Amino acid sequence: MPLPTCRLGVNVDHVATLRQARRATYPDPVTAASLCELAGADQITIHLREDRRHIQDRDLRLMRETVQSRLNLEMAATREMLSIAVAIRPDTVTLVPEKRAELTTEGGLDAAGNMDSLRPAVRELRDAGIEVSLFLDPEVAQLEAARSLGAQRVEIHTGTYCESAVDSARAKELARVVEAARHAAQLDLGVAAGHGLNYFNVEPIAAIPEIDELNIGHAIVARAVLVGMERAVHEMVALIARARA
Repeated sequence: MPLPTCRLGVNVDHVATLRQARRATYPDPVTAASLCELAGADQITIHLREDRRHIQDRDLRLMRETVQSRLNLEMAATREMLSIAVAIRPDTVTLVPEKRAELTTEGGLDAAGNMDSLRPAVRELRDAGIEVSLFLDPEVAQLEAARSLGAQRVEIHTGTYCESAVDSARAKELARVVEAARHAAQLDLGVAAGHGLNYFNVEPIAAIPEIDELNIGHAIVARAVLVGMERAVHEMVALIARARA
């Protein structure tokens, strides 16, 4: 029997990365988001960073006006970002850790160790009618902290699974993700997964029954450079559908 549908969130940050490399007006991540939706994406995900290294405030504003599916804003739980989120009102805010020196997000948010600072942030977002998700490593303590904080969803960090070069290590990490997804669902949390997923490693994650959303960016944008955005998204949608079948 097929599993319930798993939606694909396409992260278009790296379209903006290419634009910002020359401080040009193109390629436009807003246009890319529309193309992703036309190709079958169920959600557009963007990360507005403190240093504005890729996505800009203008991109967020225009995507809120033009995205027809769901808009998921990844951000740090800072005063500046909370004010922006409450003003723009994306469908979902995913709170992530953020360090200036990192190339991309390194590991999950330490929800269990930052309860006092995260609780008012979660409350402010929820009071504004925004769904709140926390980007977490596949650890029981972190998932239980998310539930205690009032988050409605979690996104399980799949980076360690994706980076494991040895089959036994990859299998061990996959088992951690499976168990975390199961535990999150038992806590009545919606379950997403993301980070490092590509066309070669996505199916075992997509086949986990409790996961209802995958957020994938770099792999799709990189493939789109060679084959076009429509085909790149279509191919990922097909892999997810095959895993759910």
